[in-house]
Amino acid sequence: MVQALQLIAALSILILLHEFGHFFFARLFKTRVEKFYLFFDFLFPFPGLLNFSLFKKKKGDTEYGLGWFPLGGYVKIAGMVDESMDKEAMKLPPQPWEYRSKKAWQRLFIMLGGIIMNVIVAIAIYAFIFGVWGEKYLPVKNVVHGIAVDSVGESMGLQCGDMIVGADGKEIERFNMITYGIVFDGVKTLQVIRNGEKKDIDIPKGTIGKILKKKGIIAPRMPFVIGEVEKKSAADKMGIMPGDSVIAVNNQPIQFFDEYEHIKRNLGAQPITLTVVRKGKPVTFTGSLPADKRLGVGVDGDMSKYYKYRYIPYSGFSAIGRGFTYTAEQVRYYWQQLKLIFTSPEVKAHESVGGIASFAKGFSPVFDWQDFLMFTAFVSIILAVMNLLPVPGLDGGYVFFLLYELITRRKVSDKVMERATTVGLVLLLGLMLYANGLDVLRAFKK
Repeated sequence: MVQALQLIAALSILILLHEFGHFFFARLFKTRVEKFYLFFDFLFPFPGLLNFSLFKKKKGDTEYGLGWFPLGGYVKIAGMVDESMDKEAMKLPPQPWEYRSKKAWQRLFIMLGGIIMNVIVAIAIYAFIFGVWGEKYLPVKNVVHGIAVDSVGESMGLQCGDMIVGADGKEIERFNMITYGIVFDGVKTLQVIRNGEKKDIDIPKGTIGKILKKKGIIAPRMPFVIGEVEKKSAADKMGIMPGDSVIAVNNQPIQFFDEYEHIKRNLGAQPITLTVVRKGKPVTFTGSLPADKRLGVGVDGDMSKYYKYRYIPYSGFSAIGRGFTYTAEQVRYYWQQLKLIFTSPEVKAHESVGGIASFAKGFSPVFDWQDFLMFTAFVSIILAVMNLLPVPGLDGGYVFFLLYELITRRKVSDKVMERATTVGLVLLLGLMLYANGLDVLRAFKK
């Protein structure tokens, strides 16, 4: 519910601001805006079906309203072929206040207005975040205990305890960019220190697909310090408590949680002995694991207790500057994600594409202002990039035709625009059904 409410709030704000971008440039060039709606007052993409609004108010030439179909929003600009498909109005002679009477470069800015606004919003949110909270990251060189890897990491040739020092022979500054480099920058080898020796780890084919399925494959190695204990679990029955630091399993010394995971693979529903340090003294507990081998504990995940993070404060113009550069980085990041879907043989669309439910999962299940704003800014970037795609019905489709007009000096006919918009809207509807259908299938599989 918390994730759903955050999604609704973020999308509502971003859609309003996106449509305001179109509205602003339309009014700047003295173009009449007939409607400004959050959500659709018809069954998108069929403008003639179920036409009603939950709220509307006329002010000047514009009707402001709240539609009933909660997916997107729109501004109806006079003299423009859009999702409202008002063909009757297009049969009348062009009027000075209409979109079709404006110069091509003015129409281009009107169509780019939403995208421009989404980028500005992302920059502003990121600048605010960096100005208030600064920037914090874990340098690779500070991961002094090495990494913990899962089965995908092991299939790459990595081992728990490896210290990553480079990628394709180049130094990596930020730990969270290691996986990014493999997936999006085509990193072929990782350089690691293992048992005091430097080794090259070649990235095998098929790794990108595995990483995208698992999301996280490497993490800084964490000491086995108990963060929480589930009630009535094996650990609870044994007397394990939060704050206990596990130093041995079945009399076998360990220091890190991944070492316990390795030992657990060979354990069944059998007695288990844990030695922990509690209040500076070793204490031993004995119990039995259930058939699923769950101990029922959560590890203290506060990595700042074990690793030194770098903190960069920003203020004033430096925060704005970082807002610009971070937005550019995130645009590149999302564009590369889209490219992978269409160009990488390792990436399957049905595994990577998601609908509204997938979007909601991007928000934290526990509300936090910084997390909310961070993901909202990224969603604004997604809206900007997606709307820039040259698909009829999206802003990018109109931009494509306007660029054609600017280059050739030949205007695309209204009839062609109507047909292209119809095809584009049907394609968008199909994509929406496909993406949200995948979410439903994933829910049933769980």
